[in-house]
Amino acid sequence: MSLMEQLNRKALSLSVPLSVHLDVTYRCNERCQHCYLEHDGENELTTAEICGFLKQFAATGVFFLTISGGEPLLRRDCFEIIEFARELKFNVKLKTNALLIREQQARRLRETGVEQVQVSIYSHKPEVHDAITRLPGSLSRSLAGIRLMRAAGLKVTFANVLMKSNARDYPGVQALAAETGSHYTLDPTITPMLDGDSSVVAWRLPPEELRAVFRNQRLVGNVEDFCAPPPPIDDGIREGIPCSAGHTSCYISPWGDLYPCVQFPLPCGNLRQHSFSEIWAGSAQLGEVRSIRAKHLSTCSSCSHLGTCTRCPGLAFMEGNMRGPSSADCEKSFLRTGVVTAGMLAGHAVSPLAPPRSGLVQIQLPSSLGTLQSTSP
Repeated sequence: MSLMEQLNRKALSLSVPLSVHLDVTYRCNERCQHCYLEHDGENELTTAEICGFLKQFAATGVFFLTISGGEPLLRRDCFEIIEFARELKFNVKLKTNALLIREQQARRLRETGVEQVQVSIYSHKPEVHDAITRLPGSLSRSLAGIRLMRAAGLKVTFANVLMKSNARDYPGVQALAAETGSHYTLDPTITPMLDGDSSVVAWRLPPEELRAVFRNQRLVGNVEDFCAPPPPIDDGIREGIPCSAGHTSCYISPWGDLYPCVQFPLPCGNLRQHSFSEIWAGSAQLGEVRSIRAKHLSTCSSCSHLGTCTRCPGLAFMEGNMRGPSSADCEKSFLRTGVVTAGMLAGHAVSPLAPPRSGLVQIQLPSSLGTLQSTSP
């Protein structure tokens, strides 16, 4: 067992929030076509509020801190926040589009001790990347910022979100990452907006393209192993938790709302009304999330993919039931292995590449799941 696995297991046993994802703003200088955020900047947390919450995180046991947005560097106090977080000994990861990175900013991030910086790069082609961000020149500017950060000695990760408009471009992005000495990650997940608007999921990668990704050795390693049928389910899997969200990690919005995860918009409390430790220990919503084991999942508990599926409870929640299937993840499991999922058999999800079966229908997400309101326990 690796050190990280031991750390996560210990945190889970003690109910310690090992990691926090903090969005310091939803404002952004790009307008990505698939973005799940509204770019409202009214009544954001102040510098003093954020620094006070960071102290609370540290006192509760948080170690990993992701600072993100929107574009976090649009806040004039972003470096002050990062530096204060490092004074508290957090392991800090910054998510930025790097448009505002110059030599001074790159050097300051390195001197502050930021562990890594993640930058979304959608294509090696300016006309594709810039069309996705809706900002002309954004690819060249982001790459310039990345090169400055690499020159300063920072670890950089290219985050390549796959969608219809860049489906064939990931080899070029992977090559760019290698050229700059950066790490590369690929993610085909497109999520509904946090207000419930599901129109952006129309950008999801077509099934035939996703299946090709799952069979690309450069991306997945051993294709035979990656695409193998799921192994038998045992009691350890049935008794396991479906996800770390709400167990050892959580998400904080620019207004202090606490959710299990950025992709799991279940309001659990607000830091302007209650302390972090009070919400973490006493939120009824978090208590419900933590009570769920794999054996409690409707439909999924009977699925042969139970132990290997990438099922996201947040996506399931946005489809109406946090204990139910996530249609996108059902499709991924099928496209990866060729084995039909319990969700598909129950009519929750279907891939156009699936064998014909009576009763299977394509899931239709509601146009709106309602606007989230901040609540407190």
